[in-house]
Amino acid sequence: MCIVPLVLYAVIFQGGALATRSYMDEASLQASSALRLAVSALSGHLSRYEPLPALISDHDGIEDLIVHPDDQSLRDAANIYLKDINNLLESSDIYVMTLDGNTIAASNYDQPASFVGENFSYRPYFQEAARGNQSRFYALGTTSLKRGYYFASPITVGDRIRGVIVFKVDIDSIETSWRGGEYKIFVSDPEGIIFMTGSPEWLYSGILPLNRERLQKTHASRRYAEAVLKPLPIVRNTLDDHELMTINTADSREYLVLSHYMPEADWTVNVLMDTASVRSQARTMIVAVVLFLCLAGLALAIFLQRRARLAERMRMQIEARAELEHRVEERTADLALVNRRIEEEIAERRLTEQELRKTQADLIQAGKLAGLGQMSAALSHELNQPLAAAKTYADSAAMLIDLERVPEARDNVRRISGLIDRMASISRHLRNFARKPNEKLGPVALDAVIADTLEIVSARLKTADADLEIDLGGKAGLVGAGLVKAGSVRLQQVLVNIITNAADAIEGLADRRIHLSTEYHGEKIILTIRDHGPGVPAAITDRIFDPFFTTKGVGKGLGLGLSISYNIVKDFGGSLSVTNHPEGGAMFRIELEAANATAREAAE
Repeated sequence: MCIVPLVLYAVIFQGGALATRSYMDEASLQASSALRLAVSALSGHLSRYEPLPALISDHDGIEDLIVHPDDQSLRDAANIYLKDINNLLESSDIYVMTLDGNTIAASNYDQPASFVGENFSYRPYFQEAARGNQSRFYALGTTSLKRGYYFASPITVGDRIRGVIVFKVDIDSIETSWRGGEYKIFVSDPEGIIFMTGSPEWLYSGILPLNRERLQKTHASRRYAEAVLKPLPIVRNTLDDHELMTINTADSREYLVLSHYMPEADWTVNVLMDTASVRSQARTMIVAVVLFLCLAGLALAIFLQRRARLAERMRMQIEARAELEHRVEERTADLALVNRRIEEEIAERRLTEQELRKTQADLIQAGKLAGLGQMSAALSHELNQPLAAAKTYADSAAMLIDLERVPEARDNVRRISGLIDRMASISRHLRNFARKPNEKLGPVALDAVIADTLEIVSARLKTADADLEIDLGGKAGLVGAGLVKAGSVRLQQVLVNIITNAADAIEGLADRRIHLSTEYHGEKIILTIRDHGPGVPAAITDRIFDPFFTTKGVGKGLGLGLSISYNIVKDFGGSLSVTNHPEGGAMFRIELEAANATAREAAE
């Protein structure tokens, strides 16, 4: 019974600490989201105004005024222009100063708190811009007594800096959005003084000690004009990696603090989340755990009470187990019979799989023959051209021999021999392509496969007036560069199918280019074939590799080419996919495993 107080102590104190940490971590994640939103809102609000001073300074009227600052007509025109721009952009103020800091034109020239005639040379933003740099600064206006964020830019005429233009942005709208929310949000400067806050009572309060050095820096720039700076009574603490802050005011509260420094603005955005709800949740959880332990103790008492009954049940279970073992023996015999039947079915499935593979090979062969049929007209033309030329050369050779011009006749015979070699090359590649492959997978050189493919598709490309651009992208020194794990003839069939489809897609278009390129990604080599045709409609992207699916007209395709190609690449252990290029046209992507050079030498 002495264990019970120890368990309760561990649950209440240790469990309470763990629960508080857990809920504090969750609260920190929520507060970090609020912090990111606040930072994004501030950055977005300020960044859209940053380039404006430099743009306004390029206005002819502003440049003329800064060159002739005493010209009253130029001042009047600049005042009206700045006021119109200020109303259009909904900014706070825009004003122009000479290099001595005197303001000669302002958007509020007709207001009681006009900046015209005021000197702001003490402001850091003026000093930085006068040196030729874009500058930022946030402060309480000494004339308008309104807070704002200042963007300053030098006014350059020719190659000389002649003045400074300042753009003041109102930040009250952002501050208003922070009020009444779940989180307390405020912005502090490097000296720890709160410049923006959703809690007006914290404005111009210091979260760092207001020592002499900090006050001197603040007064030197007159950042807060004549505002009274006061310390905010806070006590800092930590819980694991979480920063806590207790503000000792009339309504003293503890907050979880998350901060983010914005270097471009030189201030820190702070988000405070009241920890009262976190600690309340932890207490609720501890109460729930204690109640659970009480219920567990009650369940234990019931368990002990029923223990005697369990002994009797155990005896009954032993008898039932004996009966079960007898039934298991009977069922084991049945399972042995079922296993034999399953083995027979497996043998049948293997036989069926072999037949399917044979059918697939036949289908691949049919697809190649169908492709050859579609290319027959172009190939006939490709063979007829050298035949006609050979006939012409033969006739002219006979005439040259009759005229005893033997050297010229010999040249004709040499040309006839070259034409015969060309026809033999075309015939050899067609014969190899049409042969039913029974090859094993191994290292295959991409350049050789592509060269053989060109021999077959050149006639189709010529018919379509298409231009095939090849970029093998070889990388010397890489293991297996240019070698893929595949079958030479079947890989050639895949390339013939895709390039032929590309030629069909671009025939008759203005841009008839086809790009074939390779990329190397570690152990993978990727071939990309891209055309400049109409692309693949999104509605058929998922069906384009299905058997007998085709977008061509009746009699122009069986719908087997891409399906066969897909299965060939899959057999290689790779993948075939299609997307539309952002600039137009379809883009087929063949991903294959790279094969190392050692494997190629062994295969040879």
